[in-house]
Amino acid sequence: MNEITQEVVVNITEEETIIDLSQMTQKYHSEIYLKKIVGGSVLEISLKSFLGLITLQLKNGDHLTVRVVGEDCKEALDEVVRFLS
Repeated sequence: MNEITQEVVVNITEEETIIDLSQMTQKYHSEIYLKKIVGGSVLEISLKSFLGLITLQLKNGDHLTVRVVGEDCKEALDEVVRFLS
């Protein structure tokens, strides 16, 4: 199984929402995860989980690790990184 990761700093506009991000990733077969340190704890959530995204409390300037596992991981990673940065 293919797996790739990339670090990204969040820089999104007010028009871009976590709902858009979650919906955008539904077309991929790969599993997509975001990892962030929140309150001293490392959280890794599935990007396809709307509730997980709320838990991360994403804001501009956040440093995330995007991890994608699956057959279309490269395409999924590229789109997620493009959206977040």
